[in-house]
Amino acid sequence: MALLLTIILHMVLMSTEFVIGIIVNGFLIIMSCNDLIKSRRLILLQILLLCIGISRFGLQIILIVQSLYSVFFPLAYQANIYGAKMMFFWMFFNSLSLWFATSLSIFYCLKIATFTHSCFLWLKFRISKLILWLLLVSLLASLSTAAVCTKVELPKIDYADFFTNTTLKSATAKIKNNNELLLVNLALILPLFIFVMCTCMLFISLYKHTHRIQNGPHGFPNAQREAHINALRTVITFFCFFISYFAAFMTNMTFQISYRSQQFFVVKDIMAAYPAGHSIIIILSNSKLQQSFRRILCLKRK
Repeated sequence: MALLLTIILHMVLMSTEFVIGIIVNGFLIIMSCNDLIKSRRLILLQILLLCIGISRFGLQIILIVQSLYSVFFPLAYQANIYGAKMMFFWMFFNSLSLWFATSLSIFYCLKIATFTHSCFLWLKFRISKLILWLLLVSLLASLSTAAVCTKVELPKIDYADFFTNTTLKSATAKIKNNNELLLVNLALILPLFIFVMCTCMLFISLYKHTHRIQNGPHGFPNAQREAHINALRTVITFFCFFISYFAAFMTNMTFQISYRSQQFFVVKDIMAAYPAGHSIIIILSNSKLQQSFRRILCLKRK
C-alpha cells in the first residue's frame, strides 16, 4: 500500500510538472521566435531563451517517458530507458540544458555585474561573440557526452521475483554497481563550476549595489531599489534549482537507489521540477514575458 501511494503521488507531481513545463517552455520558444522574426536581427537574450526553451522541452519529454515506463511498464524500463537511442537523447538534453543555463548565467553576469577588472571588462565588451561561441561549444560538448554515454556498459536491473508479492510491499530491484556512467557525467562539473562562479559574482555585485542604494546619502527611488532586490531573488532561485537538479541527477547516475523505491521516485520528481521551475523564474524575472504570459492565461486584459 505504501508503494502504491508513493506511485500515485509521484504521478500527480510528475504530471503537474510536465504540464507546467511544456506550457512555460513552449511559451519561451514561441515568444523568442516571435521577437526574432519581428526584429529581423539577432537578439542575444532571445537566442538564449530560445535555446533554453528547446532544451528544457526535450528534457521534460524524456523525464515523463521515464516516469511512465517506471510506473506502467516496470519490466521494460531497462531495455527502453537504457537503450542506446533513449540514452543518447536523455544525456544530450540533460547536458544541453545545463550548459545553456550556464550560458544564461554568464550573460546575466556580464550584463548586470559592475566589476571593473580589465579581464571582466574585456569579456563584457565582447559578450555577443562570447555567448554565440559558448552556445556552439555547448552543443558540441552535449553531443560528445551523449555519444560517449551510449558506449558505456550500464548496470543491469535484476528483475528476479520482482512481482512475487502482489502488494509490492517488498518489491525491490538489485542493481549491480557500475560507476562508468557517473564518471562520464562528471564532465558536467565544468558547467556547474562556471554557473556557481557567475552566480556568486552576480550575487556579490548586486548585493553591493543594493547596499549602496539603500545607504546612499540621497537615496534612490523605491522602484530602482525593488528592481535590484528582485534581481537578487532571481539569482538565488536560479542557483537553488540548478544545484538541486544537478545533485538529483548525479544521485540517479550512481545507481545506488533501489528501483521503484520511494527514494527513486523522489529523485525523479526533483529532476522534473528543474525544467519547469527554472523557466518559470525566467518568465517572472522578465516584465515583458510576464505580461505576455498573463495575457495568454487571460489573467490580464490587453
